Amino acid sequence: MGTFIGVYLPCMQNILGVILFLRLTWIVGTAGIMESFAIVVMCCTCTMLTAISMSAIATNGVVPAGGSYYMISRSLGPEFGGAVGLCFYLGTTFAGSMYILGTIEILLTYIVPNTAVFVAEKKEDETEAMLNNMRVYGTCCLALMALVVFVGVKYVNKLALVFLACVVLSIMAIYAGVIKTIIEPPNYPICLLGNRSLQNHNFEKCMKTEVIKNVTYTTELWKLFCGSPHLNATCDEYFTLNNLTEIQGIPGLLSGVIKDNMWGEYGPSGMLVEKKNQSSVPVQDNSRDIYKPYIFNDISTFFTLLVGIYFPSVTGIMAGSNRSGDLRDAQRSIPIGTILAIATTSFIYMTCVVLFGACIEGVVLRDK
Repeated sequence: MGTFIGVYLPCMQNILGVILFLRLTWIVGTAGIMESFAIVVMCCTCTMLTAISMSAIATNGVVPAGGSYYMISRSLGPEFGGAVGLCFYLGTTFAGSMYILGTIEILLTYIVPNTAVFVAEKKEDETEAMLNNMRVYGTCCLALMALVVFVGVKYVNKLALVFLACVVLSIMAIYAGVIKTIIEPPNYPICLLGNRSLQNHNFEKCMKTEVIKNVTYTTELWKLFCGSPHLNATCDEYFTLNNLTEIQGIPGLLSGVIKDNMWGEYGPSGMLVEKKNQSSVPVQDNSRDIYKPYIFNDISTFFTLLVGIYFPSVTGIMAGSNRSGDLRDAQRSIPIGTILAIATTSFIYMTCVVLFGACIEGVVLRDK
């Protein structure tokens, strides 16, 4: 195999992963564009330096079959090679688990949510239900992948090209969507109560009451905050004091939302996701907020945590060197293909950070 098929494409496929599609928007919303860009640059620089070191070893003599283990063993000895090989195996195992969990989250959250085996009856049970669904569907997905690997490497390589095509099309769709927001931003309304964003799972209309044929009726949102459909019901204090506002969640590249998303919004677990520069009337007692349809931080967030969450998305640079036995000219293909793949994916990640922050409202970015 040559440089393009044997090194560049496998590295591209392994580097571009589930973090780009599931968590990069959340990282941008939480850390802001500037700090998110710094995270991407730090992680990509780390992998680029690793690739340069690997290239120095690969070009220093003939590279037969054995991949990264052989190259490290030849330079540092079999003890170091075995230790690094064990770490590489464990890292690949955990990465496989992460990709399976990401697949199940996308499947049950966005594609076919009705296929969930466990359904939460209460808002506080949603996390436990999702974890149980991941255990069931993740086991099935792992068994399917094990079957494909058991059949043979030839079929794995054939399926790899199909999945790579899906990844490339998805990335092209991101850029196409950004361009479309310039011409015609999508209609993606978000309901705010004061400056707090609301989950729109249990209501359709962003209003407290509506008038139909000169008769005032309460909405589903009223029932959620008042516990009753009656107009004289005792409602939540924050709901009573603040107005409902509907904004566009994806206002587009020319909206100027990039100024609001430039800096981070770190906070503890349980913190409400609120819109910047949006007026609201605060209340003293917030003890019942957890039972309302607000959006909360599910974990405490800080810079180093986001670095740890993002870093797996730049790994996978060994995919080309692992095929050293199948390469026509491993000494030439491994350095060129690996470095080009890292440069390409780094460009994709950096541009996505800026484009996500320039197109999407912060409350939407921070909502997983």
